[in-house]
Amino acid sequence: MSKDGGDASAAGKSLIEYPSAFPIKVMGAAVEGFEAEMVAVALRFDPGFEPATVERRPSKGGNYLGLTLTVTATSREQLDDLYRALTSHPMVKVVL
Repeated sequence: MSKDGGDASAAGKSLIEYPSAFPIKVMGAAVEGFEAEMVAVALRFDPGFEPATVERRPSKGGNYLGLTLTVTATSREQLDDLYRALTSHPMVKVVL
């Protein structure tokens, strides 16, 4: 056991059970094609992703758009690859 009472061998274990619905928030400029691009990225990593489930939140000034993409997470590797693809996309400002 570690000092905090937890099992040290569980330190590298994921807290996510797979498969599971996993929401990812993506923010970018409110420009034509942003949502379609983010849906295309989600579909690369989750072929069953349903574009109709995308939640949209425009900023107060309307300059930015926040999207919540709920993908089916099947592994830590899949989520890591998806985050890398989103964060490296030129249209994306923030991924949470």
